[in-house]
Order: sequence, then C-alpha cells, then structure tokens
Amino acid sequence: MLIILAFIVLFHLATAILLFVATIHNAWWVVSPPGRDVIYTDLWYSCNVTCFPVENSHTADAAYLQAVQATMILASILCCVSFFVFILQLFRIKQGERFVFTAVIQLLASLCVMIAASIYTAQKNSFHVPSLQEGSYGSSYVLAWICFPMTLISGLMYLVLRKRK
Repeated sequence: MLIILAFIVLFHLATAILLFVATIHNAWWVVSPPGRDVIYTDLWYSCNVTCFPVENSHTADAAYLQAVQATMILASILCCVSFFVFILQLFRIKQGERFVFTAVIQLLASLCVMIAASIYTAQKNSFHVPSLQEGSYGSSYVLAWICFPMTLISGLMYLVLRKRK
C-alpha cells in the first residue's frame, strides 16, 4: 500500500510541475522567420532577444487569451489544492472511505487544462499579430495537452482509491 501511495504522490507532483512549466514557460507558440531570431510566444509575452507584451492582450479583442491565462492559472491552483486536500484527507478520513473531494478538485483542474488548451487551439490566430501567425505550437502547448490526461487519470485514481491501514 505504501508503494501505491508513493506512486500516487509522485504522479500528482509530476503533474503539478508540468502544469506550472506549461503555464509559465514562454513556448506556447514558436515563430522562426528566415534570417531572424526565433520568437517564442507564451500567454503573456513574445520573446526573441528581448520580451514584449502580447499585442492587445489587455483589450476585449483578446478575451480568448485572457480565458486561456485564467484557466491555466486556475488549473495550477486547483492541482496544488487537491494535493494538500489529499494529504489532509489521508490523515482525517476513516478507513474504507474514498478520496472524493480530492478527486473532484483534481477533475476540475483537468477540465480547466482542457478548456485552456482547446481555446488556444481554436483561437490561436486571433491572439497573434499577422507577423507571428506563421508559426507552430511550442513545447508549453504540448505540455498543456499532456497535463490534461495526467490530471484526468490522477482524479480518477483518487476517485477509486480507498483509505486502508
């Protein structure tokens, strides 16, 4: 049982770390124009040698981008909260009970990641100025999609898991 518990804790921590990296790292969109430096764009900045804010990111035109920012931050927060709730429930619930509250929070984190990555996929052209639209998805975008099944699996594990001795 201790090995299973250690696996669940490590899996949850790996998921949380990947969520933070996906949210913070500046490689959601990568543009490599010929003869110029590669430009990395994240949810807040576009960077080559220097960083500058994503154009019009504070206007109503960028509501989709703001939704992606909010849901990724919310997913990271929910993932951390569900970990602390799991640790708390580990010591507080009775034997044989399930970790339902932890599972619900983790499944909400999974839903937030899916919403953020889906919105970014559907609206990527509305975020970027025309000079940055001829790019490709970066590593942070891929990490966000990897975090979706990881948080989903983690939430389902908590839903099935029962407390034992």
